[in-house]
Amino acid sequence: MKPRLSLSITVLLLLALAVLPLYARWVQEPFLLTFSTRALVLALAALSLNIVLGFGGLVSFGHALYLGLGAYSVGILASHGIDNGALQLLATVVLCALVGLATGWVSLRTSGIGFIMITLAFAQMFYYLFVSLKQYGGDDGLSISLRSQLLGLDMGAPLTLYYTAFACVLAVVVWTQHMVHAPFGMVLQACRMNERRMNALGFHTLRYKLSAYVLSCVLAGVAGFLYANLTGYASPAYLAWTVSGELIVMVVLGGMGTVLGPLVGALALLGCEEWLKGLTEHWPIILGPFIVLVVLLARRGLYGLALDWDARQASRHASRGASA
Repeated sequence: MKPRLSLSITVLLLLALAVLPLYARWVQEPFLLTFSTRALVLALAALSLNIVLGFGGLVSFGHALYLGLGAYSVGILASHGIDNGALQLLATVVLCALVGLATGWVSLRTSGIGFIMITLAFAQMFYYLFVSLKQYGGDDGLSISLRSQLLGLDMGAPLTLYYTAFACVLAVVVWTQHMVHAPFGMVLQACRMNERRMNALGFHTLRYKLSAYVLSCVLAGVAGFLYANLTGYASPAYLAWTVSGELIVMVVLGGMGTVLGPLVGALALLGCEEWLKGLTEHWPIILGPFIVLVVLLARRGLYGLALDWDARQASRHASRGASA
């Protein structure tokens, strides 16, 4: 029996995101497009984190570092009059890959609380580095007057930026679905469950984990590239540990180790934030218990509820077939 509820949710969600700009224009609500673009960009960052957190079991508390590196790659080059999006994106990918390779090589030799603290330490180190760069705004951040021009597309155009972010999210979702069932993804998940056994079987687990970590860093950097074009700003605040924590919440809320979970988590978290802000200035007091309840009652997250439903339905169908 093929999964139905999760597939239906996936198709409906992606279709809704595809036509959302048309709805925003119809109701003449430009904020809806801006909000949705921000949600997609942060969903991309959450999807990147899910590679190491959900499938690799590595709790990175410094993932915002790469979001910030992507934003500053755009901002610093733009401050020197370079608005070539391809060049900015190349700088983002190379910088995030190199930093991810260096920090991952060190941090992945530990596990548990050690890995968490080392990734946090690297993020804080770069946070204070950008605070000290007074020529690029220091603690005040860097205003970006030139938006990226990527393959003839103006990233300053809201509609263009939205569909670019949507295309990136869709590509990562499709790739993740393939990766889960590919040898690389299966080894990565096996490392999460029993790394010692995988080493005994002859797998170079550090190589697999480092590859996943660097890839997740690069994807987070791409999210930073888009975020800088959305806000027109690059700030050390993008590298703060609170941003890393927010990304972790998105992954956990949507469903760790699920393909679409981080996207669902990002939309749910940011949507609840905006809705509650309109009700009361004390919205965090309401949002906090909601997140706790989801974690306690839905161990696999919101999207995991649909997957669990499909699993139960498949089990019932199989038992009926066996009894018949």
